[in-house]
Amino acid sequence: MRRLAKIYLTVVLFAMLGGIAVRAAEDLPRIMLLIDEKSLGTIATSEIEAMAVAMFIEQGFPVVDQDMVRANIKKNQKMLKMAGDSRGAAALGLQYGAEVIVIGEAVAKPSARRIAESNLRTYQASVTLRAVRTDNSETIASASETSSKVGLEDVSGSSKALKAAGEPALTALIPKVENAWKMAGGAASKRGEVIEMTIGGVDKAWKLRAIREQLRSMDDVIVNVLQRSYTAGMAIFEVETVIPSEELSEKLILDSPDGLKLQVLDVGRGKMQLRAVADR
Repeated sequence: MRRLAKIYLTVVLFAMLGGIAVRAAEDLPRIMLLIDEKSLGTIATSEIEAMAVAMFIEQGFPVVDQDMVRANIKKNQKMLKMAGDSRGAAALGLQYGAEVIVIGEAVAKPSARRIAESNLRTYQASVTLRAVRTDNSETIASASETSSKVGLEDVSGSSKALKAAGEPALTALIPKVENAWKMAGGAASKRGEVIEMTIGGVDKAWKLRAIREQLRSMDDVIVNVLQRSYTAGMAIFEVETVIPSEELSEKLILDSPDGLKLQVLDVGRGKMQLRAVADR
């Protein structure tokens, strides 16, 4: 009986601990990594990526399959270039189900001269990382480190330098990501994207009033509206939206103010240009 009781207690404790681990994992965002990493200044490597995957998993973060990411990005190099800005990186991360995408650069280069006419050479590495939420393109954490290592051979020397810079950068970044995610309430972020909205064709006072009231009525997707200026038929608003600017432009077209139609001329990073025309 005692043995059975001991086994039962062990099973219960294991289940409880397992439940705690599952809940902890659910509280953490799914991570995707996109690091432009080069050894000797030109040779592509994955030293920092492999280290990052191991360190994030060790802290309980779910991580996107990096082999799948690399295979698909090789098919479309435009996606890789698109990730140079926060909005592009966020859009790319969303395609793979990531809630946070870590983007950055890691470069290792040897010094031009050898040490005291020996075969030894100094290898310098620089690692810069930035974590971006994919739901609102917000940068929530960043870290950068540099390192110098002495080595006899280029490949191993560059590898040592990259790892020496990468480990402290990741050690600093990972807790920042976790804290920022939890402070923002996880997936339900309260902050939005600020967009400068320029609207032409506003040649009547009633048109300006109708547009302003329409924007303020869209409180399910716009959390703040500020009219910055109105000159010669052009109104400039600053709006904070919790949905991507592309989706907001579609909603404005489908739900224009009474008596007006809004035409979207351009949608860019933090900016949107529209024209108001009479609805005949």
